[in-house]
Amino acid sequence: MPQKIIFDTDPGHDDAIAIMLALASPELEMLGITTTFGNVALEKTTRNALVVRELLGKTVPVYAGAERPLLRERISAENVHGHSGLETTSPHGLSEGPDLQEPQGRAEAQHAALFIIQKVLEHPGKVTLVSVGPLTNLALAMRLEPKIVPAIKQIVLMGGSLYLGNTTPAAEFNILCDPHAAKIVFDSGAPLTMFGLNLTHQTLATPERIARFRALGTRVGEVAAALLDFFRQHYQRRYGYEGAALHDPATIAYLVQPDLFKLRPMFVEVDSTPGPGFGRTVCDYWQVTEKPANCQVALEADAEGFFELLVERIGRYR
Repeated sequence: MPQKIIFDTDPGHDDAIAIMLALASPELEMLGITTTFGNVALEKTTRNALVVRELLGKTVPVYAGAERPLLRERISAENVHGHSGLETTSPHGLSEGPDLQEPQGRAEAQHAALFIIQKVLEHPGKVTLVSVGPLTNLALAMRLEPKIVPAIKQIVLMGGSLYLGNTTPAAEFNILCDPHAAKIVFDSGAPLTMFGLNLTHQTLATPERIARFRALGTRVGEVAAALLDFFRQHYQRRYGYEGAALHDPATIAYLVQPDLFKLRPMFVEVDSTPGPGFGRTVCDYWQVTEKPANCQVALEADAEGFFELLVERIGRYR
């Protein structure tokens, strides 16, 4: 039986690749895509989810959600993903790559948090929530209807870090967008699996790996390559990396092929207090607090196996 998932996202280049992987994987049943603010504003992330859905020829429903954090001011990542959130380049970096058409469809009228509540209660113990942006929609759903917490099968999220931040010295972007929401989710008692920067910086889309998507000879493969070409330029400028870190697809790859990753149970808490640690995921690797683990933290990835899976599944599109 396919795993029922709701994909909560803020597309975003790597979000788009994750959607491609999820919708090409028969191991998963996508109940819906929920969008939030994050990499760009909610209006743009929702538009981008619709763009990717229509590029793939799929009909999965899209639900718009939170447009701002619970308490703090909104931040964004246009410096990484460009003004639209899905900027592309040509193979030679000279101009825009494949034209991504404006979507014909629209998001559903229901708010994302209410959709999450509805589906979790309809399928108790069977829905996995995959979150690759700020955790605001999940936190809202938990606060609006606490009964969903024990009914969630698991939450698999991209966010946080075992070690360093990427937006402040301590904090990763997704968690920093809304640390108060992240704290609600991490403290909820729902089963959690965390893919942080320590893991996702192992899965770099190098020029050689990007060329494998273009070599598929399909429109979707060309779009994937163009998105990753643009994304890679930020990582080259910012970190001196040869490739772009594919953060968000790791969550989907884990559900499809879990043996690609090694994880370790830990107690993880989110620092939501003002100061230099604001937004940090504090991971008790050595169990010094003696608190029971509330999260499986991803530590190692089989990067080559990960890209083999991505290329094979994206190669299923035409």
